[in-house]
Amino acid sequence: MENKTIKSFTDLLVWRQAHELVLEIYKVTKTFPTEEKYGLTDQIRRAAISITSNIAEGFSRGGYKEKCQFYYMSLGSLTEVQNQLLVARDVGYISSLEFNRMAEKTISVQKLLNRFISTTKSFI
Repeated sequence: MENKTIKSFTDLLVWRQAHELVLEIYKVTKTFPTEEKYGLTDQIRRAAISITSNIAEGFSRGGYKEKCQFYYMSLGSLTEVQNQLLVARDVGYISSLEFNRMAEKTISVQKLLNRFISTTKSFI
């Protein structure tokens, strides 16, 4: 992405990394028990999608303060996903190996999102 003008939220590294996380969440939750369809499966998928959706919505907002509000909501959704991954591991829906891989991805997205928020706040 070097030397490329950011024209869309899809050009943002933080959105792309979060999108990869969403895809991983969908893949891993396909293996959850069917009785979880309207429980943990639905909850973690909604939270994951909320991460990228709030980045996208914030990107389209005009003011930096308003942008930050959406980016903070994205961070909250990311924290929800982290919690739900712990639950999924602890009830045996995902292995420790899967959990560790996905937890690392959430931490990577969290770091990018925190930097993104800090940069956006510097314009306020």
